[in-house]
Amino acid sequence: MAVALGGMGAGVAYAQQTAPQDAQSDAQADPNVIIVTAQRQSQSLQDVPIAVSAFSAQALESQQIKNSSDLQLTLPNVTFTKGNFTGSSFTIRGIGDLCVGTTCDAATGIHVNDQPVLGTRLFETEFFDLERIEVLRGPQGTLYGRNATSGVINFITAKPDLTGIHASGEAEYGNYNSIKGKGMFNLPIGETLGLRVAGTYLNRDGYTKNLYDGKKVDGRDLYAVRGSLRWEPTSDTTVDLMGYYFHEKDNRARIQKQLCHRDPTGVLGCLPDSLAYETTNGNSTLAAVLTSQQGLGIILGSAAAGAAYGLGSIYGPDTYTQAGNINPADKRQVYTDFNPTYKTTEEQYSAKIEHHFSDITASLSGIYKKSFVDSQQDYNLAVGQYTNRTPFAVVAATIPKVAAALFPSGPGGQLCTSASDPNGVGAFGGKSVCAATALDFDRSIAKDRQYAGELIVDSSFDGMFNFLLGGSYVDAKATNVDYYVNAFGLDYFSGVVGGLATGNIGYLGTPFYRNNTKDFRLKSYGIFGETYFQFTDQLKLTVGLRYNHDAKSVSARTTLFGDSGKPVTVTNAQGTSGVVGNATTSAIVPYAATDFTQALNYAALDFDSTLAGIQSYQNNKVSFGRLTGRAVLDYQVTPDNLVYVSYSRGYKSGGINPPLSPIFAVPTTFGPETVNAFEIGSKNQIGSALQLNVTAFYYDYKALQLSRIVARTSVNDNVDARIYGLEAEAIVRPSRNFAVNMGFSYLNTKVVSDKFLSNPRDPSGGRADAVIIKDITNGSNCAVIPTVAGNAAGTNAFVGAVNGALGLRAPTAFPSNSGLTATGAYSVCQALAASAIAPSAALAAGFGTAANGTLPFQVLSAGVAVNIKGNKLPQAPNVKWSAGAQYTAEFGNGYQLVPRVDLAYTGDSFGNIFNGHINKISGYAQVNAQIQLNAPEDRFFVRGFVQNLFDSNATTGLYVTDQSSGLFTNIFTLEPRRYGIAAGFKF
Repeated sequence: MAVALGGMGAGVAYAQQTAPQDAQSDAQADPNVIIVTAQRQSQSLQDVPIAVSAFSAQALESQQIKNSSDLQLTLPNVTFTKGNFTGSSFTIRGIGDLCVGTTCDAATGIHVNDQPVLGTRLFETEFFDLERIEVLRGPQGTLYGRNATSGVINFITAKPDLTGIHASGEAEYGNYNSIKGKGMFNLPIGETLGLRVAGTYLNRDGYTKNLYDGKKVDGRDLYAVRGSLRWEPTSDTTVDLMGYYFHEKDNRARIQKQLCHRDPTGVLGCLPDSLAYETTNGNSTLAAVLTSQQGLGIILGSAAAGAAYGLGSIYGPDTYTQAGNINPADKRQVYTDFNPTYKTTEEQYSAKIEHHFSDITASLSGIYKKSFVDSQQDYNLAVGQYTNRTPFAVVAATIPKVAAALFPSGPGGQLCTSASDPNGVGAFGGKSVCAATALDFDRSIAKDRQYAGELIVDSSFDGMFNFLLGGSYVDAKATNVDYYVNAFGLDYFSGVVGGLATGNIGYLGTPFYRNNTKDFRLKSYGIFGETYFQFTDQLKLTVGLRYNHDAKSVSARTTLFGDSGKPVTVTNAQGTSGVVGNATTSAIVPYAATDFTQALNYAALDFDSTLAGIQSYQNNKVSFGRLTGRAVLDYQVTPDNLVYVSYSRGYKSGGINPPLSPIFAVPTTFGPETVNAFEIGSKNQIGSALQLNVTAFYYDYKALQLSRIVARTSVNDNVDARIYGLEAEAIVRPSRNFAVNMGFSYLNTKVVSDKFLSNPRDPSGGRADAVIIKDITNGSNCAVIPTVAGNAAGTNAFVGAVNGALGLRAPTAFPSNSGLTATGAYSVCQALAASAIAPSAALAAGFGTAANGTLPFQVLSAGVAVNIKGNKLPQAPNVKWSAGAQYTAEFGNGYQLVPRVDLAYTGDSFGNIFNGHINKISGYAQVNAQIQLNAPEDRFFVRGFVQNLFDSNATTGLYVTDQSSGLFTNIFTLEPRRYGIAAGFKF
């Protein structure tokens, strides 16, 4: 659909009308013709009857498109943001990666030289030595059919040139002490063989300052190399080989900033009315409620034990208040006692053989990819501290082995937190991180590999009929995909409860949260074909079909105090039992164990039969098959004007939800999604001065996959949606040396089916007669409501009565500026539910019972569900527009001076499906500018540049964390203003 401005001094790269079979020769005759393979054949961009944008290597340089974040700025209806778990999401026309989990598929297909790459780290590197990037908007139901419901981004690498020796190099220096270099060398070997080697390197200081220790974080230190080999043994045969390696090791921050309007009650942690530069109330977190005097008192069955061992009161100051914690009111500043680390590598190896048999062309291609990523960061972006260390002295006197593991230098010394230990023993097995403060951090790790292959046969007959047939296969595997959350409070609870329950023999395993996918396997194949009917020189019909089949299997578990995520029942030395959550199993790990599995054989505790069930992974398999395709009718009104209408159907396979702590019940699997897309478009070259392309589309979306946090784990649901929009792109060239490119898009998205989900930010669902509960045995929120709406006084009295028996306080009001009309309280959801179903005599007398003996109150484990019908989809800005202007001043000695400026605006959107003011992402603008001096024949250049001229810190995406973490919001932002100078050469 769209075209991009060309390189500095190369003028505007715009497509002229050509017949597909003549595309390559026309491109050689006119460098302004852009050739794409969006339909798996070489065609002029303006001949392709689909919405596709293409950026040549020169356009990428001139528009300062250095990486994926830059790529979104000039594309209509396209957004990009980093994600919470080392991933990222391209959203095209409102369809993005809203599904979270190992078994989820990306809605936007990422391809390298037409081959799919899954879980790629390409979004983290800098672009270099590319022939072009193609962005196909809309579901690709045939040629790129596997799961590409939103579109495809195809990176086409530069191939060896057999005509001569070529080389280029570039060096750049900019602010943040940024040093960047890239280069290319092309060598013909004889007349039929060519070699091309290219690479890039980037090293810069961090964008963010840590006010706690004065260090800069979010820096980059990376390099990538690519080698390509082309062999043309005959004029009809081409063989391409490519190898690629990427490496990064630095302190890049996966999460830029956390925002929160602090809840002084601690019931929610963060209030649901707004996002502020504050820190969550630490008393809302799982670590805090479990180690509180009240929580330990209930769990240990002794208020005296809770008072002795509890690290604080849920009604008192939290750890962040005691530390004098701050959240700087600057998105480029943090206050953290744990600086991030980031490591990632990726390898790609691909091959393609293409041969022309007269009127038939056959190509066989394949790619192998493997990657690894390991990222750690402060979980709360805050500093926690315990000013009252008396409980540590009690532990040292009564459970010395716990004290030796967690504060080895004494109660007043450093505190040790478990490292992210795959063996599950953490600090109690010598795997710890020690500091003067109470650390909490997370870690995201993934390792995967894939094979993919494709065979395509297509024709180029002279008659009205042509065809394309193909088949593809993907085999992908991910192993040890882990997400850890570590906190000193979790270790303390594990050690104290386990030690007291066993007489100082062991602790509860694992002492940290771990969502572990031991093995995930995907096997997918597709069979596809298209037929082309050229009825006249002007009228053409394309009809395509594809059958997809996806089979997935996964072995996974979630571990915390029981190695399956199951809360435990423990018995102390006096024989008093208490429940941690709602399960009835124990997982005690002896201090001598170096691996959690050793506890299975610890006969002295006689827990073998119980642990056998706890230790096992959950193994699940699913498979899906769908028929998709497209039909396109295009009409060449004149040689320079094309109109088309199309229908396409896209499909994305379903998957398996991660295993949960059994606090809530969720489906094991989630279904596939499909989209029926209708589109009408026009591509026009009006003289030599104007190119104008316009597209309108309508999507009927079925079973859209949405993620939400349940019990510290992302699970996925399906809803129906409707999407429609408009896109317009133009290039205006008043003279040979002056060009302006413009783009505009409008998007409207809406959930059209009834879907009731509880909003984690507000478990009351907006009801004034609800009481929001913070469960002090698992950190989750539930809600208590009356069976007859409006009885707020009765609900509060009921919670107060149950809490009184538990030694807890009655409900209290939230602040007047919280946006909440409900009240809140610390309690135990299971105890409230049990009291409502089987009340004591006193409760029955006080509140009255129904015919079945129950009280007139309900306890909703996930909160009050609200209908999201009518809400807008996340990451779907209502409008986007961009404009760029470039002028080439030519001098008599052959030099050129080329100034250029680009402006892009992205409109308002929402960060998640619940919408509302707090989830709103405000529109933002970014301005880039540069000026470049080109030597005669482009032998060398010097360039000065600035990106994000006005230093916008705009938010591009957000993620609301779990209730047991305090409901803070992680945000992801644009990169700050960068400026510098670059020089390069080529021959």
